[in-house]
Amino acid sequence: MSSHTDHPQHQGHERGALNDEPKTIRDAYGEWVVRFAWPIIFASLAFAAVAAVGMGRLQYNPDNRVFFSEDNPELQALEALEQTYSKTDNVFVALAPRTGTVFTPEILRLISDITDRAWTIPYSSRVDSLTNYQYSRAEGDELLVSALLEDVDALDADMAAEIQRVALSKSFLVNRLISEDGAVTGINVTILKPEENDQAVYEVTRYVTDIVDELEVAYPDVNFYLTGGAMFDVAFAELPNAENAILVPLMFFLILLVVGLSLKTIWATILVLALIGLSVVVAMGISGWAGFELSAGTTGAPVIIPTLSVAHCVHLMVTLRQQLSAGLTQQQAVIESLRVNFSPIVITSVTTAIGFLSLNFSEAPPFRTLGNIVAIGVMAACFFALTLLPAILSRLSMKPSTGRAYLSEAMHGLGKFVVRAQRPLLWICGSAIVLLALGTTRIQLDDNFIHYFDDKFEIRQHTDFVENRLTGLNAIEFSLPAAGEGGISDPAYLAGVNDFVAWLKQQDKVTNVGSIAEVIKELNQSMHGDDPAYYRIPESRELAAQYLLLYEMSLPYGLDLNNQIDIAKSQSRVIALLREASSVDLRELNVKAEDWLRQNEPTLFNHGSGLSMIFAYISERNINSMLFGSLFALFAISLILIFALRSVRVGLVSLVPNLVPAAMALGVWGYLVGQAGLSVAVVVAVTLGIIVDDTVHFLSKYLRARREQGLSPADAVVSAFDTVGVALWITSMALIAGFLVLSFSGFKVNAEMGLLSAVTIAFALICDYFFLPAVLLRTDRRT
Repeated sequence: MSSHTDHPQHQGHERGALNDEPKTIRDAYGEWVVRFAWPIIFASLAFAAVAAVGMGRLQYNPDNRVFFSEDNPELQALEALEQTYSKTDNVFVALAPRTGTVFTPEILRLISDITDRAWTIPYSSRVDSLTNYQYSRAEGDELLVSALLEDVDALDADMAAEIQRVALSKSFLVNRLISEDGAVTGINVTILKPEENDQAVYEVTRYVTDIVDELEVAYPDVNFYLTGGAMFDVAFAELPNAENAILVPLMFFLILLVVGLSLKTIWATILVLALIGLSVVVAMGISGWAGFELSAGTTGAPVIIPTLSVAHCVHLMVTLRQQLSAGLTQQQAVIESLRVNFSPIVITSVTTAIGFLSLNFSEAPPFRTLGNIVAIGVMAACFFALTLLPAILSRLSMKPSTGRAYLSEAMHGLGKFVVRAQRPLLWICGSAIVLLALGTTRIQLDDNFIHYFDDKFEIRQHTDFVENRLTGLNAIEFSLPAAGEGGISDPAYLAGVNDFVAWLKQQDKVTNVGSIAEVIKELNQSMHGDDPAYYRIPESRELAAQYLLLYEMSLPYGLDLNNQIDIAKSQSRVIALLREASSVDLRELNVKAEDWLRQNEPTLFNHGSGLSMIFAYISERNINSMLFGSLFALFAISLILIFALRSVRVGLVSLVPNLVPAAMALGVWGYLVGQAGLSVAVVVAVTLGIIVDDTVHFLSKYLRARREQGLSPADAVVSAFDTVGVALWITSMALIAGFLVLSFSGFKVNAEMGLLSAVTIAFALICDYFFLPAVLLRTDRRT
């Protein structure tokens, strides 16, 4: 493929337009690369090999809390809650007979068997199920507490019917461990993982999975479902390998297709793929040496790096072929291509790296790691593009392209059109920018932690079933303080807790609320002959304390009340479970609950907490933190462009096509989708560094034509389209294709980031083709 050149006589004799270095220094570098090509090739490959060794040191963090920094106030509140009560890590096993209910002797025995096995799961500290529910009742003045199914061997149809009657009458069980229709039940296993053992979660899930696999064979008429925090931890940890096994080959295929069709040479395409592959290896290897932790949030790095690395290779090769068509020899063309592209490649690499490094301002640590890995990859790609690639090209035999270059001719025609239609283009583009940007006002920050995984994943399928048929898996937790040690037995305190629980139960999407008040009311009823009239808070503090003491003394090991009350009995825990609740739902309920406490029970006031609450607020926190990060990136990139372009005016003009694409893409998202989550704030910073690349390359060629060739603004615009228009098209298509691959990720955060970035880059190309030249023609009046 050749590129249209209106001024071939000038192309071999241009002077640097991006800095004050004399041509001899640029030529000296190119000549040095050509002269020492073989040592450079060997040294570059040796560097890549040493870096690659670091890949063996990469570690995956399976904890889903990796998305929160240590100074996150919601995380700190959750950890304080867990230190007071029990930790929330769990495995939840749900089972559903394909016909009928769970209240048959066979299924109840199965539940009892799973419950017994669950105690043997590594690091299990508590098992709650339908059959081991501690059922309280009184015989005379004596309180009896025992498992709902105590004698498995004596179980018959009558006992099963009695268990059904009791179970469906207990508010603690219904919509928590048993569905309202009795068709689905669950066994919840609380896990206490050792703090320093990252492999513990794998031990837990392997053990549970083996149990369920065995039971599925033994009970073909029962469906089993696995969910819970531990299962999500493993899903997060396994996601990178599962995703990259599909996305990375797909991305390389698309790049092969785009670059191959554009350059029309097999060897050049293979060379590009090899170099971008090296960039990924070096980035991941250095990350291993640096001790970075990988997670679901860093999955996109091996897809993003190759996408960004393509641009350097394409610009060098397109310029090389232009110079060959202009009559230069192979090595002269390599030297000239390096001279023309050296500064733009360095500048675009630095600005892209700055954009990704600004992710270090993110509230979510995985995004910080993602930014650092990609920044390393971008600079590695820059290094290889300026050393290994030209060295290899200088040792290859290439021939000038023959035949018509339709794409180049199209770019020349596009340049002529933009010059003629500059005024209408300004109005059309300006109006489109404003109209689309207004769509950002329609974006609502909303998310659902459970829906981070696409429904193609088993964890999502099982979780959806449990949420739809059994119980809510999002939770808001409150630790309500009492007046001193033993204060939870105060009837006034219990009445306040009871009123709060009653209010929570009336709220939308709340399926179940557990509290010590429910336990005390049930004990009071049991001690009065199970008379429903006594299902209320006792009037005496001493009586409530006595009931609680008798109950605790009757509980077996592992089923105490430490998950509901603290050791000093000075505060108690209220847990509200919500079904299909998004971040907005959780935040709104939390605000309403806190307002209710302030107005009705101010002495009980405390803030809502829980793992779901941390995820509910992370989107807002990330937006706020990345706002500063984006401003930092914008400021740094602006200074670089002003310095590199040697013009404050042109540098400021360049900001326009760099800022508006993100606003346009987010506006389209606002109109079409309306909801955005954790990834939104990242897109602005990420794409800001990327889309600068095309602007820099276009402006560098425009200024070169103005300053060195003395062309008018109109002719300089056409010249820029002639020299770089094709390269901009190829690189943008490769970038769009790469990020569109990421949009197919099963992890919602990566998918949204990929799609939004692809749309942003598409708008950036449109702005660089139509809006930027029109702005230049209206602002550059010098002759």
